Amino acid sequence: MAEISQGRKEWELEEAKLKERPKKFVSVSSVPIKSLYTPEDVEDLDYSRELGYPGCYPYTRGIQANMYRGRLWTMRQFAGFATAKESNGRYKYLLNQGQTGLSVAFDMPTIMGYDSDHPRALGEVGRVGVAIDSLEDMMTLFEGIPLDKITTSMTINAPAAVIWAMYLATAEKQGVPFFKLGGTIQNDILKEYIAQKSWIFPPEPSMRLITDIFAFAGQHVPRWNTVSVSGYHIREAGSTAVQELAFTLADGFAYVEAGIKAGLNVDDFAPRISFFFNAHIDFFEEIAKYRAARRIWACRMRDKYGARDPRSMLLRFHTQTAGCSLTAQQPENNIVRTAFEAMAAVLGGTQSLHTNSMDEVLALPTEKAVRIALRTQQIIAEETGVINTIDPLAGSYFVEALTNQMEAEAEKYFQRIEELGGVLAAIDKGFFQQEIADAAYHYQQEIEKKERIIVGVNEYQQNEPMQVELLRISPQVEEEQKKRLQAVREKRDNLACQNGLERLRLAAGTRDNLVPHILACAKAYATEGEIIQVLREVFGEYKEKPVF
Repeated sequence: MAEISQGRKEWELEEAKLKERPKKFVSVSSVPIKSLYTPEDVEDLDYSRELGYPGCYPYTRGIQANMYRGRLWTMRQFAGFATAKESNGRYKYLLNQGQTGLSVAFDMPTIMGYDSDHPRALGEVGRVGVAIDSLEDMMTLFEGIPLDKITTSMTINAPAAVIWAMYLATAEKQGVPFFKLGGTIQNDILKEYIAQKSWIFPPEPSMRLITDIFAFAGQHVPRWNTVSVSGYHIREAGSTAVQELAFTLADGFAYVEAGIKAGLNVDDFAPRISFFFNAHIDFFEEIAKYRAARRIWACRMRDKYGARDPRSMLLRFHTQTAGCSLTAQQPENNIVRTAFEAMAAVLGGTQSLHTNSMDEVLALPTEKAVRIALRTQQIIAEETGVINTIDPLAGSYFVEALTNQMEAEAEKYFQRIEELGGVLAAIDKGFFQQEIADAAYHYQQEIEKKERIIVGVNEYQQNEPMQVELLRISPQVEEEQKKRLQAVREKRDNLACQNGLERLRLAAGTRDNLVPHILACAKAYATEGEIIQVLREVFGEYKEKPVF
């Protein structure tokens, strides 16, 4: 090391003679980046303790021993718009184009637990995702798609138990037993309070619903990922990479603690906790984030929560390229941004990937735009050669130093959250919200001062008219969906439906697991809005304290 140090001093003398561009060399998160990294930056790195081999504790280099040489990541484009029938057509198109998993985007009324004919749904039905009101819609959504042959991810949180119940009931209608079902419900209510803001119930009953799902899935749907702890939305709200890493893992630890508090064995539910991260534009920072996340999770699960099953220590994650990095100006540039972000996700060892379409900053993607986005993943997988070896950036002085730095900064946040009384107390005090807001403001200031260049936005602008085809949702969609909903209410057994809702109401006031009751309501064609309304009357609604 002495020889390296001497060499470094000589190099610094040479570098000092050269003029450096008047630019701040920082990451997207404003972390200063040194001009050169050497063995001195990782001299304390213990390979066996901190890196290890792929598929081995602490999984820094990946969760499988052979990674993509054995199986590629799941190509899972997030899709859904208008009605269940139209979204079903898009799913079949994507599967025919080589997509390997489904990912359902719901409209805002569904996300907020309102039926399509609720006054608060006016103008929103089918606009940003598919409208799902009842089991009939769910059956239409997956018509002709065998649920035992495909895994499905559903981005739903506050009403996750209801939507999941409709999916389980759909599987039964297809003759698929629960134990054959694979997929994910996002079901991450904590990041809703922190960042995305689509909550319904207060935190306590929301956490109860999640631990009820842990228990039910453990017994009946063992291949199902019961929560996808989501940093994606925290990042999209404006956080830095370190904040995304720290807040997401802190949420994950909170779910583990809730499961243990509910009387569950950690190894009975932790293996089905998965994660969902953002892939932003800073290539190396993102890769370091994923590597640090795996290491932190493995260490905490083993050493703090007493997990003994290695599957409880594996941090499996889906990645979506950064929607917030896309620009309305020169939208074709978004294809390039997405390709780099997707490459970072792959080099970081993701298990599943969504690549954003170039037009998503303007509208839901057209068929052409989403095909290009899917082809981006396929080109990375089939043509670039980056999958030929596992974790190819390991040993890079820069990447290893950045991974260590990410871990150290995240640990500082864990300490602050603990001092505030934990995640729920920190939410109540507005800690996460303030930290993210401050980071977002700082980032925007950098853009406005041109300290950070965004191509086509604050530099290299063009004054040519934009020529991008957009997907437009017909206003007729809402009226048609209301008619279908009314037809369901007219033809179902309304007495059986009301009895199911009443049993759910009674159970909500006890400690009974609510999932069987919600499933019974879904099978009786109770609508999402009706089921949620019963729970809303028992649990109440969450009101956020203002923090600004």
